[in-house]
Amino acid sequence: MSRFELREPDPRQVLGLRGEAAAEAALRHAGLRILERRFRVRHGEIDLVAEEGGVLVFVEVKTRRTPAHGRPWEAVIPRKQARLVRVALAYLARHGMFDRPCRFDVVEVLSDGGEGSDVRHIRDAFRPRA
Repeated sequence: MSRFELREPDPRQVLGLRGEAAAEAALRHAGLRILERRFRVRHGEIDLVAEEGGVLVFVEVKTRRTPAHGRPWEAVIPRKQARLVRVALAYLARHGMFDRPCRFDVVEVLSDGGEGSDVRHIRDAFRPRA
């Protein structure tokens, strides 16, 4: 395949992007203001950075087609949490916001791959470990 040929999109990436869009819509509907999407540094990525009542909210979005292998939020294991904390610290440093209160939320999305999705927002899903 030449570098100019179009590839079929990876179904997992498509599902993940749909999940992030559904999560963002749900957060906006709940009154959160989205500040940034897919904030990326070399340590990793945070799907959404939002603000609610002066609190910075770092949001991990987990999307699955079915809960057959567990709920999506269960994939945010301690190692993933530690990576999210490192990326959040990079965000705070880059924007000079170390004085802002913040929290970590998870939005789980169960999606059949079409337009329908079941979205669950888990506020304060975990706290950084000392």
